[in-house]
Amino acid sequence: MNTWRQILDLAGAVLVFAGAAICLLGVIGMLRLPDVLSRSHAATKPQTLGMILVLGGVALRLRSGMDLATLTLIAFFQMMTGPVAAHLVARSAYRTGQIDHAELLFDELDEQLTRRN
Repeated sequence: MNTWRQILDLAGAVLVFAGAAICLLGVIGMLRLPDVLSRSHAATKPQTLGMILVLGGVALRLRSGMDLATLTLIAFFQMMTGPVAAHLVARSAYRTGQIDHAELLFDELDEQLTRRN
């Protein structure tokens, strides 16, 4: 019984470390990438995955029903709000002209905006 707890604690520590490393890579990407769209990608993808890994590691360590429910809610709201916020930031950057249109491979939003005007 004691060895299972040690295995779960070790797996939790590995998940927390991996999640923190992925979050660190996301921050480095936000600092190093050149434009708003790339930065918004670096702000959401690794941060969401890193947060889920950290929460999974904490869940393996705590192992309580109320704690697991709280961690599940945190993961749910992280997955719902992070990408939506990044999408809104990227869309507002597009509309205010902070996007270099020459670097875009596909620009479906330009077609939608010109049809509407």
